[in-house]
Amino acid sequence: MSDLSIPATQSTPEIRTDLGNGKVFMQGDSYPENSYELFNQLIEWIEQFLSADSRPLHMELRLLYLNTSSIKVMMDIFDIFEQAHQDGRRVSVQWLYDQRNERVAELAEEFREDCSFPFDITSEVAA
Repeated sequence: MSDLSIPATQSTPEIRTDLGNGKVFMQGDSYPENSYELFNQLIEWIEQFLSADSRPLHMELRLLYLNTSSIKVMMDIFDIFEQAHQDGRRVSVQWLYDQRNERVAELAEEFREDCSFPFDITSEVAA
């Protein structure tokens, strides 16, 4: 199993994993033509990590905009985290957002409502 490093484009977020520390990072806008094509390798990485490793898995998000298909994929990822949590695994999410972007904060809140694992939403002051 190796780390992912997918650079951001105009319509896709940067996606990085850190196998050694059990972390997933995503940052940017997400409105790709085919969300599943973009995110499938991340979903596979998360599933492999959770099946092969007993360490905690933490996801850090700095997503600015998500289209409908990206929202669906994020729901699928959070479902994987929720199942892992129900199975006794330590998983967590931290969603950082620009305090001027209340829409992203509301979206993160909607996601968090369906999750019983630690899911923090934190505002940041943009530089």
